[in-house]
Amino acid sequence: LEEIPPRPVQDTGNILKQGYLEKRSREHSFFGSEWQKRWCVLNRRTFYYYANEKSKQPKGNFSIENYSARLAFHLRKDSRKKCCFELTCPGKRTYEFTAPSPAEAEDWVDQIQFLLKDLSSLTIPFDEGDEEELYNDVESSDSVNTTSHNTTLNQDEPNVEMEEDDIYEVLPGKQRKSE
Repeated sequence: LEEIPPRPVQDTGNILKQGYLEKRSREHSFFGSEWQKRWCVLNRRTFYYYANEKSKQPKGNFSIENYSARLAFHLRKDSRKKCCFELTCPGKRTYEFTAPSPAEAEDWVDQIQFLLKDLSSLTIPFDEGDEEELYNDVESSDSVNTTSHNTTLNQDEPNVEMEEDDIYEVLPGKQRKSE
């Protein structure tokens, strides 16, 4: 498990959303409240929750990577059931929250889903040595059309002349000659 350094509310970095939510406690105490008011902060990778907005230490935090967010009306039976949402991840703890209003709950879910989509697009593996190849991949989408266009224009002529002009495309004929 990766360890996320605890931070005061002011130091949580690029804050995407913050506000009071009620968080369902893990231990369902017979005496204590099942739902506790928490100041919640979402930054680019981490969800923090604090006792209040001035707290120096979070009560907890977790990386939201691989989590999914959805509205969860089944969490409560009272008038606030349309304000509930949950964060789930296979093999990890599920976090359950109640927002001040149904619109706020939707906004939290939307923000988290947007962030997760952004995170998954950022986690495409990138190998430093593949820079040349990545550049060619980008070009290939454009040169697919040009190639088919050129071959129809130059069907009668040998491809040799075309190879000299097109510096981005490596044709099989060209490779064999230079080897």
